[in-house]
Amino acid sequence: MKVSVLGCGRWGSFIAWYQSTVLKNQVVSWGPEGDYSYEILKSEGKNEYVTLDKNITLTCDLKLAVESADVIIISISSQGLRGFMQKVTKFNVSDKPFVLCMKGIEESTGKRLSEVMIESGISPDCVAVWVGPGHIQAFTQGIPNCMVIDSANDELKRTLADSFKSNLIRFYYGNDLIGSEIGAAAKNVLGIAAGVLDGSGYVSLKGPLMARGANEVGRLIQALGGKFNSAYGLAHLGDYETTLFSEYSHNRRYGEMMAHGAKFDKLAEGVMTAKAMKKLGDDNGVELPITNAVYEACFLSHAFDDGDGAKNCMNIILKLFERETKSEF
Repeated sequence: MKVSVLGCGRWGSFIAWYQSTVLKNQVVSWGPEGDYSYEILKSEGKNEYVTLDKNITLTCDLKLAVESADVIIISISSQGLRGFMQKVTKFNVSDKPFVLCMKGIEESTGKRLSEVMIESGISPDCVAVWVGPGHIQAFTQGIPNCMVIDSANDELKRTLADSFKSNLIRFYYGNDLIGSEIGAAAKNVLGIAAGVLDGSGYVSLKGPLMARGANEVGRLIQALGGKFNSAYGLAHLGDYETTLFSEYSHNRRYGEMMAHGAKFDKLAEGVMTAKAMKKLGDDNGVELPITNAVYEACFLSHAFDDGDGAKNCMNIILKLFERETKSEF
């Protein structure tokens, strides 16, 4: 199988490594010329996460990457997907399957990423998502995990999951594209909340955060037409639990540093996803207290301005305890 991976940052470089080293596929790894992630791989053949197999073709030629592939995997910033697809669709991509390996919601519209792909001219039958728990640092040490591939096209998701499985990643067939996408994106928001708890010394609240967070996300998934129980699957709770306790999670680390009044300088998708989820909650009449607290902490708390980040962030989180008593389910 010829696989092209568009994006060679942290996750993109791992996917290229996995497809070539583990699955023995023919792999093209694309990155934009001048981009740090691409240039470091070009000059060193490796980054801080993986060493690329010599059989991988590393290129900044998007036409080559797109048109040579049987399957196109995209791993870039979620908020840049729509603009990026304007470049991709200039080439012959008719009937090529796309696999999205990002977890986010478009901030400006509240659209799921598969919806962005469709609005960019890609058939729904050619779009799949690859979500679920797993950290590169663990995978490259040979520590396995379970993940999900989902799509509106049942044949596509089964073909991809069967083709991509290995002793390192056990894949499941997803059966709720809305739930898989919203759940995967939302786990990054709740990961920030977990980091705030870590940074503020309220670690024991992570248990309630997991339980109530999944319930909150389930309500949103259901309001959008998905299945409530998807929030308790691998795409959300399974991935969220991995994020919650992981030293490697960018989102958890972002929240932890925010509580200390410091900025985390790497991509944390949960920041803009919190804004997008707040919009979805408001637009659909769904109460999202934890999401709204994360949004307030990220955008309104002045955590980075006055040196009292932990107090500001925790005051927002502790407001949740002032809400009226209600039944758990």
